[in-house]
This record gives sequence, structure tokens and C-alpha cells, in this order.
Amino acid sequence: MIELELHQIRSAELRSAAQRERLAREAVRSRRAARRAESAGHGAPAAESHTDRPRRLRLPRTA
Repeated sequence: MIELELHQIRSAELRSAAQRERLAREAVRSRRAARRAESAGHGAPAAESHTDRPRRLRLPRTA
């Protein structure tokens, strides 16, 4: 009987931890989306870099 109660307690703890992690991820996603929308609203595409430099071309790895 004790094992069942311990299992239920642990299961509840894991569920609440997972819920907190989901909420944290959702908050990060919404902040990111807000930043993208804000930067896109200023006439600059969100995916565009903030500098005018071209991206550095990377050479393939040698074997």
C-alpha cells in the first residue's frame, strides 16, 4: 500500500513539473513571437540580420 501511495505522489510531482516546463516553453515562444512581430512591424523582415554584412560562408569539414 505504501508503494502505491509513493508512486502516486511521484507521478503527481512529475506531472506538475512537466506542466511547469510546458508553461515556461510557452512563455518563451510567446516572447519570441512578440519580438518577431515587433521587428517585422518596423519594416524589416524578422528573419533578416541586423547587419548589412553577408553571412560568412563555411567550408565543408575535411575527412
